[in-house]
This record gives sequence, C-alpha cells and structure tokens, in this order.
Amino acid sequence: METSEKENKYYRAKERVESIKKFYTGLLSYLFFISLLAGINYWTDEWRYPWFLWAAFGWGIGLIFQAIKTFSLNPFFGRDWEERKIKEYMEEDEKQKRWK
Repeated sequence: METSEKENKYYRAKERVESIKKFYTGLLSYLFFISLLAGINYWTDEWRYPWFLWAAFGWGIGLIFQAIKTFSLNPFFGRDWEERKIKEYMEEDEKQKRWK
C-alpha cells in the first residue's frame, strides 16, 4: 500500500472520529441546556405552559439530522446503494448490447 493511500485512510478516519466527537458534544449540550430550560420553566410557572418543549423539539430535529449524517443512517441511500445502482445499470447496458 502506498504512503498516500495510508495517509488518505488516516485522514478519513480522523474526520470520522471528529464528526462523531462533534455529535456527542452537541448531544451533551442539548441535554444540559434543555434540562436548564426545563428547570427555568418549572421555576417560573411550574409547567403550566411547558415552553421549553419548543426549544427541545427544534434543537432535537437538528440533532437527529446530525446523527443521520454522522452515523450514515440514511435508510433510502445506504452505504452500498450507489455501488448496487452502478452495477445494476452496467448489467442493463450489457443486456441491451447483447440484444442489438
């Protein structure tokens, strides 16, 4: 294996680790600040109107999208989807050439 390939693999792995680290940092921030907002909400009006849930919902949507990106959780276009489609189209092209 060439040195440049090893370096590329190292940098891709490093980027992945940094992405995972960023996600978990965001998750911890989310838990801390939403808990803080829930405490403030309880202290001010004893949850008669749970306004902190608006912040939890909005920030939670962003966190879900970050998790999908970080952990490659896309159910529609998974890791092997692109390779399968390329092979499928190549096979279709071969079949069409045989019949012509």
